[in-house]
Amino acid sequence: MKMVIAQISIAPVGKDIDLSEYVKEAIMVIEKYHVPYETNDMSTIIETEDLDTLFSLIKDAHNAVIKKGAKRVITEIKIDDRKDKIVRLGEKSSSITD
Repeated sequence: MKMVIAQISIAPVGKDIDLSEYVKEAIMVIEKYHVPYETNDMSTIIETEDLDTLFSLIKDAHNAVIKKGAKRVITEIKIDDRKDKIVRLGEKSSSITD
C-alpha cells in the first residue's frame, strides 16, 4: 500500500494570543483519525493511506480552529503522494542521518 505524507500548518490570523491553544485543537482532531503524525515548531507532518482521508482530516482540523473562535484561518498544505514506492513517516529524514 502506498502512503500519502503531508505537511500542514493551520493558524488563525489576527489573534494577539498564544496560538498553542489552536494547535492543540487541531492535534486533537488529527488524533481522532489514528494516523501517524509528528509536530514541529512550524507544522505537522501526517501520514495517511489516501487523499480522501487526508483531506477529511485537514477539513476537520481547519474547522476545529474556527470553532475554537478564530474568525480567519490560513491553512497551508504540502503533499507527497508517491506511487513508485512505499515511504513512511520519518523515512526521508532518517535516510540523511544514517
